[in-house]
Amino acid sequence: MEESKKIKITVIRRFSPEEVFGHEMKYSNGEKVAPCSRNGLSEGMEWVVEYMQRPEDFCVWAWRDLSRDLSILFCGGDHFWSEPDVTYTSCSDGMRPVVFKLERLK
Repeated sequence: MEESKKIKITVIRRFSPEEVFGHEMKYSNGEKVAPCSRNGLSEGMEWVVEYMQRPEDFCVWAWRDLSRDLSILFCGGDHFWSEPDVTYTSCSDGMRPVVFKLERLK
């Protein structure tokens, strides 16, 4: 079986500190921490990636967090907790995590 070399990444949900902790959080300068919006990030945004090439407008930190799960899909593997060719994962931003759907394209 030949592995697909394309994976679609979709933003499923951005969480706010209020949703994670039950109250708002503030930076040291007093500014309220909001859900991640790096590079215009919003629910429903999609990227199609080939051969582990990070899209230019994709957050470097999130890319590093997703790399392990992307590698598994790129190599033809699946996760036991998801249907074949799909997995769900998140970035490791503890105050305002973002959940992504990774889908191997046929």
